[in-house]
Amino acid sequence: MLRDLDGNSIARFHDQVLQSPSRNRFVDAAAGLWRWVEANHRFNTLLWGEEDKARRTDVDAAEIAASKRLIDQYNQKRNDAIEALDEAILAELQHVTPAEDARLNSETAGAMIDRLSILSLKIFHMREQTERTDASPEHIETCRNKLERLQLQRRDLISCLDQLLREAEAGRAYFKVYRQFKMYNDPTLNPYLYARRSPPQAGRMLS
Repeated sequence: MLRDLDGNSIARFHDQVLQSPSRNRFVDAAAGLWRWVEANHRFNTLLWGEEDKARRTDVDAAEIAASKRLIDQYNQKRNDAIEALDEAILAELQHVTPAEDARLNSETAGAMIDRLSILSLKIFHMREQTERTDASPEHIETCRNKLERLQLQRRDLISCLDQLLREAEAGRAYFKVYRQFKMYNDPTLNPYLYARRSPPQAGRMLS
């Protein structure tokens, strides 16, 4: 299964989805690992749009608040997809016994794929900036330089992801599922949420 999952294939998938704006929904990804690659990319894309909307200054505060709530929801689902992707990859690797000297990779494969998704969004939108007809030549040139740097970052990250997956399959490296534990979304952990539900304490009787 991991033979079908490599950095270049993931980057191509990310780009293909972003280059189809006329479609009302994301392409149907195959089951298994790609299901979570697609889900992660979908919520990153939705996040990108809401982050832009949340920075408007010409709308009512209620609209900004609605965008902020959607940002929280999409970010939670994005992180859920990262964890599910890590679980799916590790399930494919369960037959591999890491060597005694195998290195622990601090960043998971799912987190690296999430970064690839975000880089694809940056590349897509930075390229749009280089194609503007209403911007100055200086702006276009600055964005072209940024686009080149983003593309280099993605190539480097693709190489690092492929290396991790190869070494994990060979038992020379491993990673773990790390839970994000987003406390602000949990009504039992966010004090501004659970404090409202706590019954007021009875006042002490004066002697």
